Amino acid sequence: MAERRPIAIGLGELLWDVLPEGRQLGGAPFNFARHCSQLGLNGFPVSRVGADSLGEETFQLLEHWGVETGFVSKDQIYPTGTVQVTFDSAGSPDYEIGADAAWDYLELGDALLELAPQVKIVYFGTLAQRNLQSRKSIHAFLDLVPDSALKLFDVNLRQDYYSKSVLEASLERANMLKLSDEELPTMASMLSLNGTTRDQLVALRERFGLNRVVYTRGSNGSLLVDAQSIDDHGGYPVDLVDSVGAGDAFTATVCMGLLAGWPLPMLNECANRVASFVCSQSGATPELPTSLVKGVSSRSPSI
Repeated sequence: MAERRPIAIGLGELLWDVLPEGRQLGGAPFNFARHCSQLGLNGFPVSRVGADSLGEETFQLLEHWGVETGFVSKDQIYPTGTVQVTFDSAGSPDYEIGADAAWDYLELGDALLELAPQVKIVYFGTLAQRNLQSRKSIHAFLDLVPDSALKLFDVNLRQDYYSKSVLEASLERANMLKLSDEELPTMASMLSLNGTTRDQLVALRERFGLNRVVYTRGSNGSLLVDAQSIDDHGGYPVDLVDSVGAGDAFTATVCMGLLAGWPLPMLNECANRVASFVCSQSGATPELPTSLVKGVSSRSPSI
C-alpha cells in the first residue's frame, strides 16, 4: 500500500452492473475509488460481497487491476449485489437494484478504523444507507475521519431507497455535496428549496454549512459552487456510448484537484474532460488514457 499518495475512500456498495453487453463491476463508491486511483490518489473501496462466485470474481478483478482489497469483506449469508442496467434512446441509464445484498451489511474492521485518521477524501452516497446496519457503519466512519478531510456526499437517488431523514443526516455529516439535474428537483421538494437552480444550490450550501456543491447536467456541463463564487462549464461534445460512471469520474477529478488547490474554473474544466471520456466508453470505469491523466495532473503541483 503506497503511503505517500492521499487516501480516498469509496464507502458503500460494490456490485455488478448487468449491462446489455454483459456484466461489469460497479457501484458508485467503487467507481469513485477506482477513478481516484487512475488519477494518482490511493483509492480504496470499502464494501462487502457475498461468499459466492460473483464475490470471488470481484476479488480476482480487483487484484488484476491492482485495487486494494483489504477493506472489502465477505458475507456468509447475503449475496454479492447486482444491478440490471438498461438505457433509453438518449443513452441515459435506468437501474433495477437487487435487494438484500452483502453491501447492505457493511461492517467496520479494525484495519479500517486505524486508517480513518489518515483519510483525505471519503465518498458516500444514499443507496448504501438503505439498510440500517450499513447506514450506522457509514455514519460511524464519517465521525472518525478528520474534519479537514473532504467528506463528499453524492445524493445518487435510486428507486425508493432514500428519505428526507437520510438526506439531512448525510448533509449534516458532509462538507461537500454532489448532485445532478435529475436529483435537484427531488431535493428541492423534500427540503423546501425555492428559486432558480443557482438559488437552490446556494441555499443547500449555506443551510448545511457545506464548503462546496457540485452540480452536474449531463451533456450540458456543470456548476461548481463555493462560498465565493459559482463556476459554470458548458461541457464537451462527445459521441455517447453510455453515461454510467461519468459522475463518479467527475467527482474524483474534482476531489483530486481540490487537494491540489485548483481554482473552480480549472476543477470544472478538467472534471468535464474526464467525464466526457468516460461517456465515450462502455461501462463505469474504463481505463483512462495516459495522455488524459497526464494532461489533468500536469495542471497541478505535487499532491
